[in-house]
Amino acid sequence: MALTESSMVPLGSSLPDFRLPDTDGTYYSSEDFLNHPILVMFICNHCPYVKHIANELSLLSRNFAQARLGMVAIQSNDIDGYPEDRPELMHVEKESRDYRFPYLYDDSQDIAKAFQATCTPDFFLYDSDHRLVYRGRIDETRPTRIASGVYDSTGVEPHGRDLREAIKATVKGNPVNAQQFPSVGCNIKWKSPSNPSA
Repeated sequence: MALTESSMVPLGSSLPDFRLPDTDGTYYSSEDFLNHPILVMFICNHCPYVKHIANELSLLSRNFAQARLGMVAIQSNDIDGYPEDRPELMHVEKESRDYRFPYLYDDSQDIAKAFQATCTPDFFLYDSDHRLVYRGRIDETRPTRIASGVYDSTGVEPHGRDLREAIKATVKGNPVNAQQFPSVGCNIKWKSPSNPSA
């Protein structure tokens, strides 16, 4: 696994257009969130850094369910190399975690490239004008690597403070603290150029 930081796209960047299917086949697009702040999260099923924050993501989706905030998660990994991230298993993950947001599949990987997403997890928060106001980490916690493929979150449970404070400011129309830190996680698993579906 290559440990990768988020690219920290310039603040003020415009929300890229997207239209992708959820795990139930319903399509969601950027136009569904006009005049609303929106949080776009690049996650997947298999990444230990996403597993570390999964319960916090579920809690976050419930805590802000009544807020004027759109939330979507996007899975862009190559599912041939990483079958745990297949759409049918995304559906299982969404249900088991009780995610209250669409979990979209980016088969072409074009959307991840448009956002300049580099890792899982990677977070992008846009204001109601769809200008980027926050990008980077959910908080400073990380799972501890015990051995290859084995991670432990004991004693470092995530709290989501960095992202939560940014969301609270954004939904109130207030400025977000410009001191922001990159997310760290698994690199997005890009398709090989020789893959005919790439």
